[in-house]
Amino acid sequence: MKADAASLLERARHAYGQRAWADAFELLRATDAITPLGAEDLERLLWTAGMLDRDQDIFAAGERLFNMHIEAGRDDQAAYWAFFRGFRLLTLGEEGHATAIIQQAQRLADGVGRECAAHGYLMLLSAQKELMTGNDPASEALARQALAIGERCSDMDLIAFARCYLGRALVRQGRVEEGIASLDEAMLPAADGKLSPIVTGLVYCNLIAACRQVYAFDRSREWTEALSNWCGAQPQLVQFNGVCLLHRAEIMELNGAWQDSIVEARRATRSLAHSSGNEAAAGAAYQEAEIHRLRGEFAAAEDLYRTASRLGLEPQPGMALLRLMQGRAEQAAATIRRVLATTKAPLGRARLLPALVEITMAAGAVDEAREACEELETIAIRFATDILAAMASQARGQIEFAGGDAAAALGHFRTALTTWQRAGAPYLEARLRVLAGQACRMLGDEDGSELEFEAARSIFTALGAAPDLARVDQLIRPTTSPSHGLTRREIEVLGLVATGKTNRLIATDLGLSEKTVDRHLSNIFDKLAVNSRAAATAYAFQNGLL
Repeated sequence: MKADAASLLERARHAYGQRAWADAFELLRATDAITPLGAEDLERLLWTAGMLDRDQDIFAAGERLFNMHIEAGRDDQAAYWAFFRGFRLLTLGEEGHATAIIQQAQRLADGVGRECAAHGYLMLLSAQKELMTGNDPASEALARQALAIGERCSDMDLIAFARCYLGRALVRQGRVEEGIASLDEAMLPAADGKLSPIVTGLVYCNLIAACRQVYAFDRSREWTEALSNWCGAQPQLVQFNGVCLLHRAEIMELNGAWQDSIVEARRATRSLAHSSGNEAAAGAAYQEAEIHRLRGEFAAAEDLYRTASRLGLEPQPGMALLRLMQGRAEQAAATIRRVLATTKAPLGRARLLPALVEITMAAGAVDEAREACEELETIAIRFATDILAAMASQARGQIEFAGGDAAAALGHFRTALTTWQRAGAPYLEARLRVLAGQACRMLGDEDGSELEFEAARSIFTALGAAPDLARVDQLIRPTTSPSHGLTRREIEVLGLVATGKTNRLIATDLGLSEKTVDRHLSNIFDKLAVNSRAAATAYAFQNGLL
């Protein structure tokens, strides 16, 4: 029997070294059934269970390790395994049970009589709590203390984990380069295979999440590819594979590989189907919904936005933009305002503000759009990344264009366009080209307008972006059987209505009587089958009349 156990254990350790997690798990369990595993091999069993996302087995091994160290008088090690179980319970949302175990870990660590690594891990839980409540400076301070403990205790996992939390806290404070550098440094031992398997995956995910948060697309691509390679080298991996596929889907959308993005999002959904956590599954549903929305497949998009919502993700700004594309600008505006009212973190708001600008412009609320643009500019200055600056430039261009300053608008559009081209984001580039073409047209440069529209049309055609393609076709051939039936003068009046001007100011600008402007506006309402200035403005923006 002992010979059989020794043979099994040797094979189990080999499988573990090869990162064949399912094989290692079964071999370790078989060995354990013959002869109880020692501490090191029990740890291997726990990590393999973790990589296979088997929570029941994780907790069983963790409890045995805890008891084993308690019996051996190693309270510092027992405190670590209590922390680990509590941390996992928090991830699963079992806060009450988690709190009790974490308090036990704290008592054990404090009773050791000296500093131990468990103190650093417990400090990271406090750092995480501060991050979640938006107290980023406090989170930074706690992460630095945990990092120092990790260095004094020579605990590589703790050092890397602490650098992750430190990097995230720094990024959220606008110290982007410093934060990303801290995350990069955490990746060095992960890339060299010096960390435990679970911590390696967590480091990858933290770095990619931080890069996405500040729109560092080049770095996101780089680390997503590295994560993909890491997952690909472990065919039996379960734990991080779905998240990796989701990150790949997001990068593919940005790159313009929309169908591939849908395929990856669906693979992520299947990979996550067994998981107890819904966050990544919700993200996969939202990601696929975005592609359907951009392709004009509105029913499919709405179903998936609703799935994301059911799984706990706020499906915005995507669903609000869907409502705008459906001609429901007021509903879209109400939704995006509601979400922004409960979003406090600047980077979270930056994700929503461009949609607020677009939606409120369409709804005729130009002053509100201007305020949103100014806030976005402030955030872009604080975080100082190229993509945030491009988002702010695009919003400023839209405001200037609505105010009639096409030359200023074009300058902002060109600045943003250069950034999106450099980022390799064809859809966003095409959207900017449409805006630049409209500004050229307002300046009387029909050749420049045509060049921009044709370039945008080519991209939209390749992507299958049906709604944008229809809009740019109308812009290219505005005089060919217009479905709206508006005269040039009525379009001119509608353009001034969209800037928020009153009938009296419009009359002054056009040299007309206020009564004539009233008549034009009445005709516009009749022809467009709308009954408000906001609805007429929304129609104009959605159909390329402005």
